[in-house]
Amino acid sequence: MGSAFLRALASPGRQQRENRQEDGDGQGHSQAHGATSKKAQPKVAQAPARKTVRVASKPQGRVKVQMAAGKTTSLHKVAVQRKPAATQAVMRAAVAPRLSEGSRLGLRSMDDPLELNSSVALVIDQETNEVLFSKNDAAVLPIASLTKLMTGLVVADAHLNMQEMITITQDDVDTYKGSSSRLAVGTTLSRGELMHLALMSSENRAAHALGRTYPGGLAEFVRLMNKKALELGMADTRYVEPTGLSSSNQSSARDLATLVSVAYQRPILRDLSTSPSYEVDLGRRTLHYNNSNGLIKNPSWDIGLQKTGYISEAGRCLVMQAKVAGRQLIMVFLDATGKVGRMQDAERVRRWVEVQTDARVMPRPQG
Repeated sequence: MGSAFLRALASPGRQQRENRQEDGDGQGHSQAHGATSKKAQPKVAQAPARKTVRVASKPQGRVKVQMAAGKTTSLHKVAVQRKPAATQAVMRAAVAPRLSEGSRLGLRSMDDPLELNSSVALVIDQETNEVLFSKNDAAVLPIASLTKLMTGLVVADAHLNMQEMITITQDDVDTYKGSSSRLAVGTTLSRGELMHLALMSSENRAAHALGRTYPGGLAEFVRLMNKKALELGMADTRYVEPTGLSSSNQSSARDLATLVSVAYQRPILRDLSTSPSYEVDLGRRTLHYNNSNGLIKNPSWDIGLQKTGYISEAGRCLVMQAKVAGRQLIMVFLDATGKVGRMQDAERVRRWVEVQTDARVMPRPQG
């Protein structure tokens, strides 16, 4: 690829920031109103007649009081200690960021022609299985919430009742990372709504509830996740829970490309993962969720299926099925740096494929 093209890709433009469930509940900050009473001024004893008090400040933090009584020339000096400052400087210790598994293995130090932010990348033509681009595609790394794509696949293939109501319980609260959720314990939604939030907004409690309420329980659900991976030939893949919060959920770019291709064949997974937004009506309030992938709302993209993921051990991750330059492509990006790094990588790959395609179809000069 020419240097001019690399320069053209150097500033791919900022993408929309992801909504990794950081939206508020719509509750504003409350302020206490009412009259504020002034502090009562302490009563000062009256000095005897013809006595005056002069106070002179000293830079050393002490004051000198001089009292003159009538015509007497003698001075009485009283040293008064100043009170210490009410506020103290707060020392904040710098905490080094936790390294991702890709960083620990030295994958981030490897260069590639597209200068991607991701340690691992794989781009495949879905129809021909031609590998268009690869970078460390055999590395096995934590995959974070990309796990939820397998969670959705197992639920979809079980043909469960999507209208069945499921209540979030204490068992669904994150014990791996202590992350928060807007789905409070006691919230009741349909299985279909939980699938929607898990795939679109990467809602962890929703994904865990899907596994917990599966026939046979959570352990059976995880067993079926691993069984499905083996059936698909995903030999590098292992799951221990359905959310991706555990760094023990691991896979390779090759295996994930297989998962994306199979998941794309399920209409419910295509529709829910690419939904731009969804509102949950809880009666007293409404929760608004957005897609965690900012590219979904970008009109220049034609995305058929997607999933994002992030935990510190995995870095920023993204898998997509998208139509680019007339070709159905599968893209996998693992362990990207920065909040928008994986989106920038997808943009660079898209532009690169478009340039390569234009070069191939350009008519040769006749002579």
